[in-house]
Amino acid sequence: MNIIENSDDEILAVAHPMWEDLIRYSNEGEYGKFIRKFSYELLFGLNEVEIGKQFAKSELTRSLDPNYDYLGIIRRNQHVTVLYRMRSTKKEGEWLGRLVLGYEKNDTEGEVRIFGASIF
Repeated sequence: MNIIENSDDEILAVAHPMWEDLIRYSNEGEYGKFIRKFSYELLFGLNEVEIGKQFAKSELTRSLDPNYDYLGIIRRNQHVTVLYRMRSTKKEGEWLGRLVLGYEKNDTEGEVRIFGASIF
C-alpha cells in the first residue's frame, strides 16, 4: 500500500481527526494518548525525556487553538505531508503545523500511522 495513491478526500478523512487528537492531547499534556497513532519508526527515534519537557514547559504546545486552517497536501515517496495554519490561545502569531502520514512496512491491516508531527 502507498498512501500517495489515495485521493485528497481520503487522506483528509484520516488526517483531520488525527490532527485534532494531537492538538487535544498536546493541550492536555496526555503524552500516552498523543503518541498512540505514531509509527514504530517514529516511536523508536523519539527522545522521551525531550518530549516530556515539551509537555511540561512549552506554552505553545499546551495552548494550541483547536481551530486550524488546512493548507494543502504534499506527496513524496511513501508518505504524505498535510500542512495546517495554527494559532495559540495564549501567544500572538501563526505557526505551520506539519503532519506526515503513511503505512508501516509489512502492515497487513493498512492502518495509517503518523511518521512526523510538528509545529514551526
